Amino acid sequence: MYNSYKNGLLIILTLIFTTIGFSQTLDSIFVRDANALLETKKSSYSEIDNSLKKYKRDSLQIQYMVNLYKENQYLPGEIYALNTLGIHCRNTSQYDKAILYHKQALEKAIEIGNKEAHVHSLNMLGVVYRRIDDIRNALDYHQEALAIAESIEDRTESVKRRIAVSLNSMGNIFLVLEQYDLAIQRFTKSMKIEESVGNKLGLAINYHNIGYAKEATGDIEGALTDYKESLRYNNEIDSDLGRVICNNSIGQIYIKQKKYQEAIDIISSTFEKAKGLRDKFHLSGVYTNFGWAYLEMKNYKLAKKYLNEGLAISKEYNLKSAIAENYGRLAVVAEEEKDYKKALEYRKISYELNQEITNRKNFKYVNDLIIKYDTEKFNTQIENLEKENENVKLTLRRNKSIWITSSIVLAFLAIMIYILYRQRLLNNEKKILTLEQEMLRSQMNPHFVFNSLNSIKQYIIANEKKNAVHYLNKFAKLIRKILDASRVKVVSLNDELETMDLYMSIENIRFSNEINFEVFVEEDINLDQIKIPSLVLQPFLENALWHGLSPKKGQKNIKLSVTSTQKDFVTIAITDNGIGREAAKKIGDDKIVKRKSIGISLTNSRLTNFVKDFKNSFSIQFIDLKDANGIASGTEVLLHIPLR
Repeated sequence: MYNSYKNGLLIILTLIFTTIGFSQTLDSIFVRDANALLETKKSSYSEIDNSLKKYKRDSLQIQYMVNLYKENQYLPGEIYALNTLGIHCRNTSQYDKAILYHKQALEKAIEIGNKEAHVHSLNMLGVVYRRIDDIRNALDYHQEALAIAESIEDRTESVKRRIAVSLNSMGNIFLVLEQYDLAIQRFTKSMKIEESVGNKLGLAINYHNIGYAKEATGDIEGALTDYKESLRYNNEIDSDLGRVICNNSIGQIYIKQKKYQEAIDIISSTFEKAKGLRDKFHLSGVYTNFGWAYLEMKNYKLAKKYLNEGLAISKEYNLKSAIAENYGRLAVVAEEEKDYKKALEYRKISYELNQEITNRKNFKYVNDLIIKYDTEKFNTQIENLEKENENVKLTLRRNKSIWITSSIVLAFLAIMIYILYRQRLLNNEKKILTLEQEMLRSQMNPHFVFNSLNSIKQYIIANEKKNAVHYLNKFAKLIRKILDASRVKVVSLNDELETMDLYMSIENIRFSNEINFEVFVEEDINLDQIKIPSLVLQPFLENALWHGLSPKKGQKNIKLSVTSTQKDFVTIAITDNGIGREAAKKIGDDKIVKRKSIGISLTNSRLTNFVKDFKNSFSIQFIDLKDANGIASGTEVLLHIPLR
């Protein structure tokens, strides 16, 4: 991230110093229009676009706009230019730069409170993240864009189109998540808006996306009809990019219909156009479908040629879904050629990439966001109804119908209080169930299960049967305990410590058994009488392992101690000799893709619910340990849990 920021800063500084030089080579009409906008200083994003949209394709002119408006502190123009430059970078597969420019535009849009520019910047960030398969960030940005756009009461045609873009982009995300009904709903809503504003490009895009959803659900004929309708609109607006996308999709349908030569012919009709596109994302798909068609025709030589071409482009621009697809088809070619070793290698790469993409989709996170959005929309409707109700009450006051009005209000309030009371009870029950489900999901996540079994597999491969059986038994016991724990709200501290011992044994395999895990329990403590929420200690041990000890070299220790330091409380301490929280945070900040851990916040919520009827509350302390020289020497977590 730092390098991307640094490179972007250098580009901007270079452009500033060269503005005077290259402005002499620019079209005089463009320079006149750019400076005319500076004089009028229009604030509307759509008005700025109407003045400058014909210059969007020329990167030199875009860079001139960025420098001109920045130098003259014309923020609406600078925001427009930064977003346009970001779109140019995205369309030339420079995704890191695109994100940098769109984020700069977003910050400035927020600074001046321009909602339309704010929405556009969020949408463009979402499109870039979707292109690089970062589904979670993409959905975040589009969801926020849609919420802000729908909060605008006086919606211009431009704002309506921003809403259509948000809906279309969210539909595309649901396509990736294989939520096809939700995807078609979003595309249909987007299409209605595009029809109302007469945007043929938007209609072409939505028809194509609906076709993709139908194809994925097996409706091949329906998909072909929608692809051809999309192609018709693209021909009307004379879009080479649209023709490439549609012909490639139609060719893919023909392959599924076993019309291989027809598929090759229609894809070939726009092949040269595809090679001339700046955006290599679509060219990768063209090569992949060529390879697929020749694979089905058993022409393995040409199949390998085109699939490897598609793979090379996908790797160059880090298109993970395309990389996975090409490796999957190359595995089939290798199998047909009896090269089973290479086939297995390709299958493994394809599987691991698909797993990575699938995990990043975070289905539950997406579903929670859908619920959150629908709830917010419902709350907005409630607010609108309340406003209407206020108008009714004013009218009734004018007619001196005070008694009737009061009765209605009292009845309404009584109903609302009852509804809110019932809703609170239901929400509490839902919260408890959700916390327990999230707890189980956290423990049984695919990464942990896959990596644990993979570690045990290494013992089997190395013919270490005793170790393999030993750890397989531990793994089975751990899974059984996790499943047993999911059926109850609380367990004894003794059971919890046994589960944590099994968990540490399994995780220690991946550390080559370098972790020294020690448990100390004070003599007078009866572990069977102390009750705590099940699996509540695991997130703290996991943090100690992967943030504290994983980057550390040398001896690695974790100590779990149970003591009674004050009346009516038990204190559980987890101490590691890792790199410390500050160093771990720095490592996390340096990562390009940030992942927000929910383990500790989930534990807080579960403990809050656990002690709600207790006399005392719980507390969690994080202590940074340092040696005599003040250097970080580990972390200690103190968990104080009430007994009554």
